[in-house]
Amino acid sequence: MTMLTNRYDFVLLFDVTKGNPNGDPDAGNLPRLDPETNHGLVSDVSLKRKVRNYVDLVRSGTDGHHIYVEEAAILNDKHRQAYKALRPDDPKVDKEAKLNPRDDVEAKKLREFMCKNFFDVRTFGAVMSTGINAGQVRGPVQMTFANSVEPIVPQEISITRMAATNEAEKKQRAEGGEEGNDRVDNRTMGRKYIVPYGLYRAHGFVSAKLAERTGFSEADLELTFEALTSMFEHDRSAARGEMTTRKLVVFKHGNALGSAPAHALFERVRIGRNIDGQFRRIDRSDNYPPARAFSDYAVEIDRDNPPDGVEIIERI
Repeated sequence: MTMLTNRYDFVLLFDVTKGNPNGDPDAGNLPRLDPETNHGLVSDVSLKRKVRNYVDLVRSGTDGHHIYVEEAAILNDKHRQAYKALRPDDPKVDKEAKLNPRDDVEAKKLREFMCKNFFDVRTFGAVMSTGINAGQVRGPVQMTFANSVEPIVPQEISITRMAATNEAEKKQRAEGGEEGNDRVDNRTMGRKYIVPYGLYRAHGFVSAKLAERTGFSEADLELTFEALTSMFEHDRSAARGEMTTRKLVVFKHGNALGSAPAHALFERVRIGRNIDGQFRRIDRSDNYPPARAFSDYAVEIDRDNPPDGVEIIERI
């Protein structure tokens, strides 16, 4: 296992067509929005979920690639695994509702067990002090919320069904007459929201120094980048429409601490409108037609005179 010795920063561009990239449960599952700008949002938690799902698909059951935060998982049961490994002869481990490390040495070993066995713990970190205390881990890989490049206008769409749920509803429909009359209410199933099209941008950071503490390796980094480029291919659903990773631009620093501030590197990736094959800076005062495809945008990467020790890599 080759340990990480370089800092990385990255820009992730992905888009959605006729789907809801990240519903807001506090707004009836409306696509997340910045209320001041109407730019769309996708949470970092949502993006990490897709990375976890991808890793679970491609490395399911393999040592070191178990997933800590997964659907219907009981987190304390996973913490208990660590205690069982460290206290194999202690009968209380299987019975106690609460467990705590005996000292700092055991606390460190508990964290090391969780990092070694669970990919997402050593990648993103975790708070594992819920009753059965396995400590806290600060992960080397962090991501921001994704923001849409331009404001989005979510559309609310009614969806219906032809089947009845019970005999009484079937009878009511039959009494309503032929298909196409005014009794559409009987077939209404609900509503869904879609974004006709949106291009989203997120930023990410990989700390080599934090990787030293969790055991996050070069192989883990490669798997993470692979997941970011392919995660939407295995996350299809009617609600999410078509989602695709369009670009992953990675800035590799020449050392563990970094050779330049992240924001200065991110500014080298510029997104504009593609107008007759020419890059045009996005300006709200311009009367461009609404974007409906990635080809409506142009992406420029400034490769001139990068900071010493920084390598610019296009993963896709």
